[in-house]
Amino acid sequence: MRYYSTNHQAPEADLRKAVVKGLAEDRGLYMPERINKLPKAFFDDMPTMRFQDIAYNVAQAFFGEDVDGDGLMDLVYDTLRFDCPVVKVKDNIYALELFHGPTLAFKDVGARFMARLLQYFLRNGRGKTAPHKEVNVLVATSGDTGSAVANGFLGVEGIHVYVLYPKGKVSPIQECQFTTLGQNITAIEVDGVFDDCQALVKSAFMDQELNKHMKLTSANSINVARFLPQAFYYFNAVASMQAIDHQTSDIVMCVPSGNFGNICAALFGHQMGLPVKRFIAANNANDIFYNYLQTGQYEPKPSKQTLANAMDVGDPSNFARIINLYSKNGQLSAEETHKAITDLISGATYSDEQIKETMRKCYAETGYILDPHGACGYRALEEQLHPGEVGIFCETAHPAKFKEKVDDILGIDLPIPDRLAAFMKGKKQSVEMSKNFEDFKRYLMSR
Repeated sequence: MRYYSTNHQAPEADLRKAVVKGLAEDRGLYMPERINKLPKAFFDDMPTMRFQDIAYNVAQAFFGEDVDGDGLMDLVYDTLRFDCPVVKVKDNIYALELFHGPTLAFKDVGARFMARLLQYFLRNGRGKTAPHKEVNVLVATSGDTGSAVANGFLGVEGIHVYVLYPKGKVSPIQECQFTTLGQNITAIEVDGVFDDCQALVKSAFMDQELNKHMKLTSANSINVARFLPQAFYYFNAVASMQAIDHQTSDIVMCVPSGNFGNICAALFGHQMGLPVKRFIAANNANDIFYNYLQTGQYEPKPSKQTLANAMDVGDPSNFARIINLYSKNGQLSAEETHKAITDLISGATYSDEQIKETMRKCYAETGYILDPHGACGYRALEEQLHPGEVGIFCETAHPAKFKEKVDDILGIDLPIPDRLAAFMKGKKQSVEMSKNFEDFKRYLMSR
């Protein structure tokens, strides 16, 4: 499989280069040259298949030309050592619980898969380019990405991870999950917002001197090995609904969205044949995509700090992939592309007060505890489901990761799972950094 850049000014890459490099030379995002459809027999069998077997079939369609069958099976099965169950919240609304992995967030799937795929290429050195002795992973985080990537790569030989996060803008529990690890993980506390962290990462990839000094890649959802595996759990969710006799023609998938990697994976799955009626992208007050759906104009803005902090993104990177996907790689006009997107995807945007109100209402009516991000997805389904439809929203992180907020909003004392409590006992280790790229470059050059 070849991968091209969304900016069309960089050479095509094989999977190994796309994963190791992360971002194309022209600052574009890598896209696969084609999306393979899955056969009807797979969808017929899916309701009776195990999660890992479903995921392996999806992975083969994405990566099977570049990773041998046994190696890919090992990657998938080792990644998915936990379940992503669908849980009924009320009659027509279900939660896809993505917080049963090591760091209790949806990004565990993509981060663990990418760590293992990157190590596979480092060990095997397949492709025309010689294998690298060490790769340095740069990742910007607004919350859960940092902990998922740090723990996914922890102790992986030949890889060092630098987690850049905005000072004072992630929850204390989230911060503990990537600042207390040590070993091959370095946390960098940036005096700015998430967009500043992301800008530092992108600028590092484009700096020729820095790239000669050290091999860099990204584990943000800009990396194909991070976002594509997230399609696994959408197929599994549909299979779970089929198993309890829901018609796939009635399923609406709602994804709380920040950098749009998660919903982008779902849309790639849809292109492969995932039988979902339509999608909803649920935003917090950072309503850039929502406004695009209404107007056809994409206007990035500085991110706003909100209660659902992992979605505080003012210029979502994966918007470029969505446009590329539905413009058929630029063949359609802007108007035709906008129509193709809005025919399949609707949007929603919620203030902090609306998020709080939704969390209280859901808890009072159902006893289900939403985290602030899942609350956006739940509310969007409540407001937008049509008669006869059934909705699935992503509960992207365990509510205990936002314990202070959840306790205050719901008036409860939410127990902290043992895995989270263990992180909180560690000692914080971080490097303070300005948002100036020259400072960041100087630091990396000294490593």
